[in-house]
Amino acid sequence: MPAQRTADRPARRRATALAVAVLALAACGQDEDNPMEDGETEVQGGAVGPDVMLGEDVELLQVQLEYPEDGVYDEGEDARLFLGVSNTGTEPVSLTDISGPDFSDVRVEATEGPGLPLEVDGNDVLYVGAEGPPDVTLLDLGRSLRSSQSIPVTFTFGAAGEVTVDAVVSAEGQTPSPPFDFPGDGADQDPTG
Repeated sequence: MPAQRTADRPARRRATALAVAVLALAACGQDEDNPMEDGETEVQGGAVGPDVMLGEDVELLQVQLEYPEDGVYDEGEDARLFLGVSNTGTEPVSLTDISGPDFSDVRVEATEGPGLPLEVDGNDVLYVGAEGPPDVTLLDLGRSLRSSQSIPVTFTFGAAGEVTVDAVVSAEGQTPSPPFDFPGDGADQDPTG
C-alpha cells in the first residue's frame, strides 16, 4: 500500500493544482463593475452618446453635447452637438432638420455653406463636429444642463424619416474638444468594414 499512496500523491497534486488554476482563472474573469455578472441588463450608451438605428441603412452614432468649459450650460447658452451618421445603403440620405423642445434653433456650418441639408453618401459616414465641418450648434438652450444630463433632439431625414435621441452632455473632465472615440482621424471611413 505505501507504493500505491506514493503513486497517488502526484496525481492528487496535479488535480489540486488544476482546481486552483481553474478557480483563479474564473476569479480573474469576474468584473464587479460588469452589470452582466449580476444578471442585470447591459447598460447602453455609457460615457458616450447613444447609437440609434433609423431604418435598415441609417444609424446615428454617439449623439452627444460637448462638455461645457465651466461644467454647466446655463439657460440661454449654446451647445455644440457631436454625432456620426452612418449610411450603409447605396443611395445618399439627407439630414433635413434638427429640432427639439429644449433649444430655440440650430446653427449648421458645412463645407458647402451654412444650413441644412447635410448629405451622407451611400456606404459612407458623416462626422458632425469632428475636425472641421460640418458643425452643429444648438442655440439658446431652454434649461441648464450638466454632465450626463440630456435633452431630446429630433433628427429628420428626407426619405428615411425622423428619430428623437437623448443627446447627453459629455462626461465631466473631458476637454472641450470633439469627444468622439470613432476609429481613425475623423476622415470618412467605410461603415461596413
